[in-house]
Amino acid sequence: MNNYFSIGRLVAAFGLQGELILRHSLGKRTALKGVEVLFLEQRKNSFIPYFLQKASIKDHEHAFVKLEGIDSKEAAQKLVQTPVYMQETDFKQQTAAAAPLSLLGFTVHDAAQGVLGVIEEVIEMPMQVLAKVTIQGKEALLPLNEQSLVKIDKKNQVVHLQLPDGLLDIYLG
Repeated sequence: MNNYFSIGRLVAAFGLQGELILRHSLGKRTALKGVEVLFLEQRKNSFIPYFLQKASIKDHEHAFVKLEGIDSKEAAQKLVQTPVYMQETDFKQQTAAAAPLSLLGFTVHDAAQGVLGVIEEVIEMPMQVLAKVTIQGKEALLPLNEQSLVKIDKKNQVVHLQLPDGLLDIYLG
C-alpha cells in the first residue's frame, strides 16, 4: 500500500474550464513541478487519483490546479472542500524543509518517557502546531513549540520533546 500524505484541500472553483484553487500546507510557494498525480479523498480512506494537467502558484499557501477530466466550473464545484493527498515520494520533494508538515512519519522521543510513537498528522492552528501520535492505542495531540521542542534530528527522523508534566496522563490516564 502506498503512503498518502495530506497536503491540504480544494477550496474553490476558478474560471470556467474546471480549474481549482488548492490550499496547501507545504510551507513554500509551489507550482507542484514534477507531480503527476494528486489523490482526492472523496470518501473516507478512499484515495482517487487525478492526473495534474497544470498547476501554477497563486500565493504562499495556494496554487491553481487543473485536473484531467474536470472541464467545467460545475465539475470543479463538486470537488470543492475535498481533501488532497500526495504519494510519499512527491510529498517529500514538495515540502519545505522548515514546514511543520515535513515532520510526518518522524518518531517522537520525550525526555522523560522515551519513544512515544510516530507522527501521523501535523495540525497547524493559529499560534500552535500539534503532532498527532498514537500512544498505547490512544490518540494524543502533542504541542510542537519553543517550550516543548528540544531538537529535530532530520537525519534519523526523530523529534525530541520535553513535554510538560502531566500532559501524557491526560491522554493515557
